[in-house]
Amino acid sequence: MSAAERGAPEQMAVAIARALRDGETVFHGVASPLPMVATLLAKRAHAPNLVYLSIAGGVDAEPERLPRSTVDPALLHGARAMVTLADLFDLSARGRLDVAFLSGVQIDGTGRINMSAIGPFARPKVRLPGGAGSALLMPTARRTMLWRTRHDRRVFVETLDFVTAAGNVDRVVTPLCVFRREAGRLAVDSIHPGVTPEQIVAATGFPVEVGPETPLTEPPTADELALLRAIDPERVVASEFAGG
Repeated sequence: MSAAERGAPEQMAVAIARALRDGETVFHGVASPLPMVATLLAKRAHAPNLVYLSIAGGVDAEPERLPRSTVDPALLHGARAMVTLADLFDLSARGRLDVAFLSGVQIDGTGRINMSAIGPFARPKVRLPGGAGSALLMPTARRTMLWRTRHDRRVFVETLDFVTAAGNVDRVVTPLCVFRREAGRLAVDSIHPGVTPEQIVAATGFPVEVGPETPLTEPPTADELALLRAIDPERVVASEFAGG
């Protein structure tokens, strides 16, 4: 395993955190250790007025420990208030949710996601867990940020087997790069250290323009890594990765 692969969880968490802005209202759902850690990092590093909403129901919680499950009651510790899922959907529908974190088993070149089925919907090869509200959140949140800890042609596809949700995708963060949606298409915004343009082209199922001129993702600073260790001493941030 290369140094780049070993540091992928931290690189992704920092890249996500840097994209969050002070004063934004930010929500993540289930199975979201990376966005959880990244949101807490952003609050500590540069966005103290960010409002953090979790699927567990806490508003600006200050957990004493970070659980691997993002529905763990530990994410209610120190919360200023409680919020229900119905409240979250209403908040987004009224245009007051700034950032929603979502993901997809498949993601296409426009940022649409599939969380429903692989193969024909009526007789799929694999029945997936479903969108869990993503069809409402993606078009109504001001920004949707997607993340996947795998970057290959099975995830990043030319054509989705089923369109579960589409909407206001801003960025997609992977172990190889950061995509930004421009003119309705995902474009490579930056390449992570230790990754080559050829790797990204080979791992992406839709056309991408990437080369030596593509910016490098700034690696985590010593201060950011120190904050990550303080927030997440058990390295929950790596739990979405194989062997994490």
